[in-house]
Amino acid sequence: MDIFGFEITRKKDELRVKEAPNAKSFVPSLEDDGTPVIQQQSGFISGGAYGAYVDMEGGIKNEAELIRRYRETSLVPECDSAIEDIINECITSDSSDRIVTLDLRDVKLSDSIKKKVQDEFSHILSLMKFNQNSHELFRKWYVDGRIYFHKVVDSKRLKQGIVDIRNVDPLKIKKVRNIEKEKDKKTGIDQVKKIEEFYVFNDKGFDKSSSQEGHVVKIAPEAVTYTTSGLLDYTKNVVIGYLHKALKTANQLSMMEDALVIYRISRAPERRIFYIDVGNLPKAKAEQYLSEVMNKYKNKLVYNADTGEIKDDRKHMSMLEDFWLPRREGGRGTEISTLPGGQNLADIDDIEYFKKKLYQSLNVPSTRMEADNGFNMGRASEISRDELKFNKFTNRLQKKFARVFVDMLRTQLVLKEIMTVEEFDKNRDFLQFDFATDNHFTELKDAEIIRERLDTLSQASEYVGKYYSDEYVRKYILRQTEEDIKVIDAQIKSEGGSDDGGDDEDNFGGF
Repeated sequence: MDIFGFEITRKKDELRVKEAPNAKSFVPSLEDDGTPVIQQQSGFISGGAYGAYVDMEGGIKNEAELIRRYRETSLVPECDSAIEDIINECITSDSSDRIVTLDLRDVKLSDSIKKKVQDEFSHILSLMKFNQNSHELFRKWYVDGRIYFHKVVDSKRLKQGIVDIRNVDPLKIKKVRNIEKEKDKKTGIDQVKKIEEFYVFNDKGFDKSSSQEGHVVKIAPEAVTYTTSGLLDYTKNVVIGYLHKALKTANQLSMMEDALVIYRISRAPERRIFYIDVGNLPKAKAEQYLSEVMNKYKNKLVYNADTGEIKDDRKHMSMLEDFWLPRREGGRGTEISTLPGGQNLADIDDIEYFKKKLYQSLNVPSTRMEADNGFNMGRASEISRDELKFNKFTNRLQKKFARVFVDMLRTQLVLKEIMTVEEFDKNRDFLQFDFATDNHFTELKDAEIIRERLDTLSQASEYVGKYYSDEYVRKYILRQTEEDIKVIDAQIKSEGGSDDGGDDEDNFGGF
């Protein structure tokens, strides 16, 4: 079967120079992406790529079930609230509706090339409709632990680049790595000869529990963008999501809430106990007499919500009804007592414990679930250690999700011949993707930082020229870089500031 999609390759001359054909290893270069591996001996294919892949029922079935459990857990109200907190911290629109921007300051390219790269990045965001669908796409990636995109390219006009980007359900697509090995004649050890990576798409999904079999298509790796959570279960070689830690806690919380409801329904009402004196009657007549007394005094009217009728239903006895007990001769006669309802029904410490544990498993500060928690303006005195950890966690999520943009940008620049594969791989580590933040929080934080630096500056002013120099103060108190110092000095000069030498204290007073 021919492979679907397109493939980016190097020229043969370049390949001969850049790759050493004699450099072999017995260990394949594998990424931590949970990709199933097909072992294949040289000259012998056992079942073919499709057969080997489809027959891996255990791995595929577990992964499909795992994704479904993630999606079910994400619908738990407490989990959904925590997930929304995470996504709202990661995805924020600024005043110009720019959710993510590309920073090329550290990339060593000409200004014209940088402008083309910026334009292509904007084009990719437009194809993804990222400004409109960023929240949903980030949620899919976070919940499922992986996300797939199909990069649609016109095969007859490759220089046109990517014409469309479509999201693919992770239950219907899978990455496969085929490793071909050959035995070394001297050592007898299997060495890696060739590594082939591709994607397999099934329109009915790879869940073996389904009775329907779909059409399987082999897709070229360059045609698909695949990004995982970065978390891997090394025992099963399966990619896990960030909700994996919360699965057990979410189930425990649901069971505790169900148990609480059942306990309150069964123990909340007060019930009466009727002790009926049956004298020395035989057992059969005593039971008949007890039944007659019950039917005489018991009133059980039932309202039918479907028909609106009220009827008398005395056939069944529920757990909320009164108790009727016979009492023999010699007792205290007929007696009616009250069985108290359940106590401490307002105590829900166990529920609160599992709620807090659920938030901790998702790395969300537990203070955010408190209703009386005040609004945090972002000042240093208001920021807790948990909030700082949460901020670092969301920054890591943004960097991992940004791999989607790196792969798409690589394909777009190479197809449009703006950059070669080697040039992009050389500069890919210098690409910085800046996600927008809440403006008021950022402004408050920056203002507070400047205020603290100026306060420190005023306290150290009398020691300038004695223990500190102007350069030291500017670099380590005001935190100005060499470039900042040059720009500020030029601006002061252009605005008519004094540029004569003066003494250190007078120069420092200019701050």
